[in-house]
Amino acid sequence: MAENEQSAAQNDSMRIDVDLVRQLAQLLDDTSLTEIEVEDGGRKIRIARKAAAAAPVHYSAASAPAAAPATFLPSAPADTFAATPVAAVNAVKSPMVGTVYLSSDPDSKPFVSVGEQVAAGDTLLIVEAMKVMNPILAPSAGTVKAVLVENGQPVEFDQPLVVVE
Repeated sequence: MAENEQSAAQNDSMRIDVDLVRQLAQLLDDTSLTEIEVEDGGRKIRIARKAAAAAPVHYSAASAPAAAPATFLPSAPADTFAATPVAAVNAVKSPMVGTVYLSSDPDSKPFVSVGEQVAAGDTLLIVEAMKVMNPILAPSAGTVKAVLVENGQPVEFDQPLVVVE
């Protein structure tokens, strides 16, 4: 009798809710997570996926961003290059990888524009990462000297976004 109870207990622990596994796998796809674990009573289900290795990105002149400022063109006057390092020093950089939005919705005006005065804590733009809208705030009061990104543009960690002086 003890053998029957033991084998029944093993059979109970091996029951898998296939629909739950499929839902969890779909959740991984929807959220770009690599692992999720659910515990219900004495059962625990862990779904994991190896993260895909990032493919190396190779840029050519044809794939260079179209929004590159004209001051970086070889035919630009020499005095235009002097302003570039200052812009990098005062740039507000992206704290994450995501997509930039310059306004709260497509029909609204941008949060800031070049020449506009901003106070410390004002929203400069939004970076969306994993369906979360993250406001990027002005670190100090000043004037917006340049907006270095376009609406809907993907950005990398530490990429300069807006110059505030």
